[in-house]
Amino acid sequence: MTGGRLIRLALVGLLLAFLARPTAFAPVFAPFTRNDAPAIYTQGDLLSLALNHVALVAAAVSAASLVAVGFAILVTRPSGTDFLPLSRAIANIGQTFPPIAVLALTVPALGFGPAPTFVALLLYGLLPIFENTLTGLSGLDPAVEEAARGSGMTGRQRLLRVELPLALPLILAGIRIATVISISTATIGSTVAARTLGEVIIAGLLSNNPAFILQGGLVVGAMAVLAHDAFSWAERRAARRAGHAAR
Repeated sequence: MTGGRLIRLALVGLLLAFLARPTAFAPVFAPFTRNDAPAIYTQGDLLSLALNHVALVAAAVSAASLVAVGFAILVTRPSGTDFLPLSRAIANIGQTFPPIAVLALTVPALGFGPAPTFVALLLYGLLPIFENTLTGLSGLDPAVEEAARGSGMTGRQRLLRVELPLALPLILAGIRIATVISISTATIGSTVAARTLGEVIIAGLLSNNPAFILQGGLVVGAMAVLAHDAFSWAERRAARRAGHAAR
């Protein structure tokens, strides 16, 4: 087992141990407290907050993937090329309006809670997934497509059996980028009453307790690193399969 893999396994173990029994880590965070403040955030269950955080990110990125991949498929079909400018403009909305602005605009319509954060994360995740899928689908080797066409495959069969599998590494790379960004961005959802790990960070800021800020930030950072590694592993596997399929 490589050193990098051992480090990742240790990170997973530490993360799970901390979320399961955060009070056991009080001596680690105690030096970062001020004015005899508590070392561990106990106003909410950290494991529950982490699970809510992950669920919100997973839902938003899944929805963004469906929309972005759907748009990319549409504009790479002969009948849909005219929709490329519109699709790209929609995908760019999340980058045009920062998540905090999306929250401000959606709270009056959707109310407080996870819904505004879901919308913000969905919009913010569209662009990397759309552009990567578009690159993957439009950059396929014409010889491979011609071979698939010559074998009698229909357009739907070529898409599902040839184009998407070959473009999958790039699609996963886009989803990886969107996921890592969303894990960190979801923390701002706690400003509109979404139950995320941002609650811990905000509590630290309001009470001037660096220990809360540190533990919230470390958990979010660890989750982002692990998500990045998981998607990178999936990308490598997909790339190997795509290479075999192309041959």
